[in-house]
Amino acid sequence: MIRHDKIPPVVFGIFLFAAFMLFSYLVHKDLFTQLDFNTTVRLQNHISRAFDTLFSFLSLLGSVEIVSIILLLLWFVFKKMSYIFVLCIYALFHLLELFGKIFVYHPGPSYRFFRYDLGFNFPSSYVQPGSSYPSGHLARTLFLSVILVFIIYRLQKLSNMQKYLLYGLTASVVALMFISRIYLGEHWLSDVIGGTLLGSSCGLFALTFLL
Repeated sequence: MIRHDKIPPVVFGIFLFAAFMLFSYLVHKDLFTQLDFNTTVRLQNHISRAFDTLFSFLSLLGSVEIVSIILLLLWFVFKKMSYIFVLCIYALFHLLELFGKIFVYHPGPSYRFFRYDLGFNFPSSYVQPGSSYPSGHLARTLFLSVILVFIIYRLQKLSNMQKYLLYGLTASVVALMFISRIYLGEHWLSDVIGGTLLGSSCGLFALTFLL
């Protein structure tokens, strides 16, 4: 029997990327239209408007600008040439995101669902290709989270309890980002699922160069 901890991350990455391609095809066929709509309506009906600001700040954290800065800081802190390849995979991921938005016609939620309430946006938010699939915010968040979890796992100075707390914090940010993109009316459920699959797979590909 092959132990799961002996399987290279790239194998899991290939599996998730294949799932992303299959899911993208299903989204293109409009199989989740009703589920997308119902999920947005239910989230907005059951979550208080008091969370608008918190979720809006999360949107900034998942932006191209913030995630890129964090990855560059990691490169500077750890001073490893392998991080150059991580940045290359990160750049490739954005090409794949653009590919999805061009070839999978999937208009985002109408303006009546929009709940972003900050008076500030990064320049990247003004790029509107016309399709909301996949969610770039979720993909970037998952990509960065995979890298961070790997770094936390490798830090010998941290106790197991500290590592578990950091794992939990990372997972919480991912979960909140997942919910916020739908709640704010920025993306449909299918968009964030696609972003999750794409970001996770690319993050696992990047780990290949860090091992």
